[in-house]
Amino acid sequence: MEPIISQKELGELMTLNGEVRGISLKRYKEYVLKEEGKEGLNKLESAMKELGHPTEYKKIETTSFYPISLEAITLLTVQRLFNLSDEKLQEIGILQSKTPMMIRLFAKYIFSFEKAAQSTQKLWRTYYTIGDLKVIEYDKEKKFAIMRLENFHHHPLHCQIIKGYLLGIFSVLIGSKPKLCNETKCTHKNDAYHEFLVEW
Repeated sequence: MEPIISQKELGELMTLNGEVRGISLKRYKEYVLKEEGKEGLNKLESAMKELGHPTEYKKIETTSFYPISLEAITLLTVQRLFNLSDEKLQEIGILQSKTPMMIRLFAKYIFSFEKAAQSTQKLWRTYYTIGDLKVIEYDKEKKFAIMRLENFHHHPLHCQIIKGYLLGIFSVLIGSKPKLCNETKCTHKNDAYHEFLVEW
């Protein structure tokens, strides 16, 4: 039986630079437990062990930093083990946007959408040591925003996680789920950065 991730893919993932907080890895665990139960989590941890990256997700420290490569390997393993669609990956991103810090920041800016939107870089830094998330354009009347993520490289599947992350953030900002979040530029398609259009 072939490994769920080839040695070539593993080698590529291990070259990723940067770190991610443990809370992000715990969100994968929470999602798997919710959707697949303890059996699913055991399946994930067994697969990670077979790949040479044994990980006990319950022992992950929420505020500690871990190599971004570990998140990438977790992401790809979860997606392939449970055959997750883009929409299901976005659900993981939505989970990742739900942090106490996000709630505190948006409570502070509750009457100012613009200031809350500008706080997205602070929120991004609660997760990653790399990448710059910016508001490029925001139009309250036309109900859209363009978000740009620069200096960030991850596995292509992670674009769906980012979509979910933005959907979660904007759900708090506008009080309901946005109509759409489309990636209009992507480093995996030879663009210089990731860019997302959010409409509500």
